[in-house]
Amino acid sequence: MVVPNPGIMTKLITGLHHVTAIASDPQKNINFYTQVLGLRLVKKTINFDAPDVYHFYFGDEVGNPGTLLTFFPFKGARRGRKGAGELTYTAFSISQSGLDYWRERLKSLGIALSDTLERFGQQVLRFDDHDGMGIELVGVENDERNGWSGGSVPSQYAIKGFFGVTLNLRDKTETIALLTDVLNYGLLGEEDQKRYRLGIDGKPGEMVDIVTMDPPFGAIQSAGSVHHLAFRTANATSQLKIQQKLLEYGLQVTEVKDRNYFRSIYFREPGGILFEVATDEPGFMIDETKDHLGENLQLPGWAESNRKGIAERLPKVEVNYSQLWSR
Repeated sequence: MVVPNPGIMTKLITGLHHVTAIASDPQKNINFYTQVLGLRLVKKTINFDAPDVYHFYFGDEVGNPGTLLTFFPFKGARRGRKGAGELTYTAFSISQSGLDYWRERLKSLGIALSDTLERFGQQVLRFDDHDGMGIELVGVENDERNGWSGGSVPSQYAIKGFFGVTLNLRDKTETIALLTDVLNYGLLGEEDQKRYRLGIDGKPGEMVDIVTMDPPFGAIQSAGSVHHLAFRTANATSQLKIQQKLLEYGLQVTEVKDRNYFRSIYFREPGGILFEVATDEPGFMIDETKDHLGENLQLPGWAESNRKGIAERLPKVEVNYSQLWSR
């Protein structure tokens, strides 16, 4: 095992912030992630770049960075295909003792599971959502985060947040260099010369695994595909330092974009996957209280004048945490 060398970028990047994917039917998307995985819908807003499309944020009780799986649901979108040049599996952390519970829960809901995998000494349950989105649950002994206990999953088994992600690349070399040279990741280990794990402090919520050409063809992005991966940084000051470092590294980086609940910069890593660096601040309680997160459609200030038109074009959706999920 190689111990990370954080260098001058120490603590500017502190792990994963969110993963954003594409879905098809918005109601089915809500149902799966609230009724199957027991996540909380912490924000119902719009895609700022396509205001006729929802943007859903699922996470823990308050949507802490490192717990957020978000979706752009394009109603009627065809299913994509996993492949090289894509984030293929998003892994959540659960308690080691919860593996049997989740295995039985998923089977009882008719969700096909792979055989239990073992990676770096940890057991992993792998399955796809209704759109083909790749999900994993990793049994972890040392994750002190609390999952959301307000859904249908008992608190002791609740998803705690991200464990990590798997990037499927044609070539790992340049992406590993970017992560280690600029984003203060370090190589933690490799298995069978096929899977390379990178982290910061070796904790759940930061892991990036890289595999090459598995599956051995290019990805087709649509429903069930990950759109981008966001890393977390504390605030606007640390974000600007990272932006400058990326520019000096020779990457094309966007200007800072205001996403209401965080600020973002975007760039593509050498394998073609869209990366983002998002701030922890200000969070999801700037326009709703903790008890009412995700209940109402929230719009950025520039869209408020067109609220009526936007709301009329968006399909009606509802959240029922206690309802039993069905296809």
